[in-house]
Amino acid sequence: MDFLRKIRFWWRGFFRKRRFSMLNATDNSEEWHLHLSPASIIAGLVSFVLLLFILILSLVAYTPVLEFLPGYRTEADRSRENLVQNIIRLDSMERMMNQMMTYNQNIALIMEGKTPVMRTIASSDSSRLSKVLVMPSHEDSLLRAQMEGDGPYSLSAARNESRRALRESMELLAPVEGILTEKFDVADGRLGVGIVATADAPVSAIERGTVIQSLWSPESGYTIIIQHANNLLSIYRNLSQSLVTTGQAVRGGEQIGYNAEPVNGEVRLFGFELWNNGKPVNPESYIVF
Repeated sequence: MDFLRKIRFWWRGFFRKRRFSMLNATDNSEEWHLHLSPASIIAGLVSFVLLLFILILSLVAYTPVLEFLPGYRTEADRSRENLVQNIIRLDSMERMMNQMMTYNQNIALIMEGKTPVMRTIASSDSSRLSKVLVMPSHEDSLLRAQMEGDGPYSLSAARNESRRALRESMELLAPVEGILTEKFDVADGRLGVGIVATADAPVSAIERGTVIQSLWSPESGYTIIIQHANNLLSIYRNLSQSLVTTGQAVRGGEQIGYNAEPVNGEVRLFGFELWNNGKPVNPESYIVF
């Protein structure tokens, strides 16, 4: 009974209010007072802690307050940079895969004797371009004349020098001796050049590589395709005889066949095409015929 009486006394005291007063030190008069119980003090502390927890949780979840902390900001920046780098890598891989797919599709079309697909770059939106006409100054006109003329600053001279340097660096040889009569023109459907050569003239590889096709057809005679380094592909058409087989490795200048003979008195042009990264390029930019 004494134990229960003590518990009841303690419980009543836990909820019994106390008077907290603030007295004036001069005349001991009461200036302010407050009635509190131990239960109300504990309830107030719990409510304050709960309110503080909710406030901190809201700030962390809905505001960038953590970015102002030194350690967290460094980690956030590192994560953002890694994300951007991964996106750039994925974009580069997608672009390379698209180029490889186009290259493989063009190789398959060439082997089937069909015209490869040309990928065109979409033109920019002209509606967003400024159409304000700016009149050139006198200095601009002089610079334009120097760039378009035959002087030391001519663009044509620079192109010729760069083309000559490219030819010397690649060391590509002419496939056959003859006269070039058909020019490279993609718009007109000519993906290579046509050369008038003597009948049974020897045809040589322009550079070392591997033969990936050596087939005969009634329309174009023997067609030889050689894969070179740096995604370079050379195609030799209208041959009367092939001296190589598929998978054979050839050297630059090695004879691979003979030019076609005239058919019913009609001379058949030797056709030569050059492809780089799955796209036809002008052979005259790489080879001196």
